[in-house]
Amino acid sequence: MATELRHKRNVIRPRPVFRTALMAVLLLGCTASWAQSPKQRHPGEKDGSGNVVRGKYIVEGLAVCGQCHTPRNSAGEYDRAKTLEGAPVWLQPAEPNSDWPLQAPRIAGTPPGTDDEMIKLLTTGMWRDGKPLRPPMPQFRMSHEDAQAVLAYLKSLSPKPR
Repeated sequence: MATELRHKRNVIRPRPVFRTALMAVLLLGCTASWAQSPKQRHPGEKDGSGNVVRGKYIVEGLAVCGQCHTPRNSAGEYDRAKTLEGAPVWLQPAEPNSDWPLQAPRIAGTPPGTDDEMIKLLTTGMWRDGKPLRPPMPQFRMSHEDAQAVLAYLKSLSPKPR
């Protein structure tokens, strides 16, 4: 009886080498089928409207610029009529910081710098004075193409008269 159990145990339990080979075959099969499947368009990829579509995807979906650059109403919801038109900074530093900004600038329509300055900011994290922006602004390191797309989208927006 003990011999039978030992024999059944060996039959049921695959050897480690077999498990590794099986996993490799499954992984290669999945990878091959993924590589051969038709590529789906990512929401941020260029289409007929080009950089503006990609820029909108980056600004709204990835960088979520509206969290700081769009004002909020009394209920704390975004004021969609003033999207990206600048807002009081609602984030507070964990420790007192006298250099903390009180206002996020308007970036819709005419951003607060030249095209070259904005591209430099988005690709290097540095502003025109050679210094990094103050927190809570993220220090982006976008590709040049992505920075151009963001700028194209921002410039496509029409800010409301103040």
